Amino acid sequence: VQLQASGGGLVQPGGSLTLSCAASRIAFSIAAMGWYRQAPGKQRELVAAINSGGSTNYADSVKGRFTISRDNAVNTVYLQMSSLKPEDTAVYYCREGGFYDGNYYWGYWGQGTLVTVSS
Repeated sequence: VQLQASGGGLVQPGGSLTLSCAASRIAFSIAAMGWYRQAPGKQRELVAAINSGGSTNYADSVKGRFTISRDNAVNTVYLQMSSLKPEDTAVYYCREGGFYDGNYYWGYWGQGTLVTVSS
């Protein structure tokens, strides 16, 4: 399994950024995909997930600001982030897994991409 995240960078508060995660060596179309983040000194947390049917879930802290989507034609999952806040600063990771009986089950991690929200 290979998960290649990209798109991180420096953005001002209130700005937008879109992360991408290209997957290979997995059955992408039937996989659940998620975006996690880890801020300095904090535990890694799940911020958004999407199952194979396109249903999504978000952490309360990002609802209404972040959108997860997937393109099965190019085996890529995206995280569109808007109205960014300094507290969104973190290393963002993508992860693959499954979705069964209403629950996510997570597997391999991708490498992280750093998002810094600062003026």
